[in-house]
Amino acid sequence: MNSQIETHLPTHKKKELQLQLQGVDVQFGPHLALQQIDLNVYAGERVAFVGANGSGKSTLLRVIHGVLPVSSGQVDWQPGVQQAMVFQRPHMLRISVVNFVALALWLRGVPWHAAKAQALLALQQVDLQDIANRNAKTLSGGQQQRLAFARALAAHPQCMLLDEPTSSLDPHAKREVERIMEHWIADNATTLLFSSHNLGQVKRLATRVIYLENGRILADLPTEQFFQQPLEKSHPEAHLFLRGERV
Repeated sequence: MNSQIETHLPTHKKKELQLQLQGVDVQFGPHLALQQIDLNVYAGERVAFVGANGSGKSTLLRVIHGVLPVSSGQVDWQPGVQQAMVFQRPHMLRISVVNFVALALWLRGVPWHAAKAQALLALQQVDLQDIANRNAKTLSGGQQQRLAFARALAAHPQCMLLDEPTSSLDPHAKREVERIMEHWIADNATTLLFSSHNLGQVKRLATRVIYLENGRILADLPTEQFFQQPLEKSHPEAHLFLRGERV
């Protein structure tokens, strides 16, 4: 197994460090889901986590978001950095669409009247304002994913985490969700961390690609270098993944 991990850092020199992971392990019984993860994330980066099923992408995102404890190591956010996460299959409550968004804001301390006003603005960002009073449980898969985006966007996070945001959607819904992602990236300086099996999506949205295998980071490269430079010798596992031989 290749132990050389190339990390691209020159453009980070003038950027603010938002997140640092040092020596992070996550163990489920005898299985090490993450092994010695070292990672720095800087403000405004768009980082894609790629790898085969079971490589550790979703686990890493959950550790970063703080919903999964580490077995060893440290996860350090800079003070004041707010984050939000959209899961692959967001859980819907049996309440109205607008209240689903407003509830998240109310739990953060926003008064209910203001929370509903902010929720309506967030729904406009994802084109769901016309169904604000519909039961969230009745929405299609694509609509539910857009609603999860609205809930995250309403909190105005400095960092957004997305776990396979379009993997379970039909082609039309995928395009709609990716359009929201693209507009959000264009309009905000927010940091983006996302996992994806859609390499075209990674090319379009990411500035940096991290390849994981068996819970380890084996490549960390700018997107252009990850997809264009010959990886066969420098990062053989990532090379096999791009050839479709790691699934």
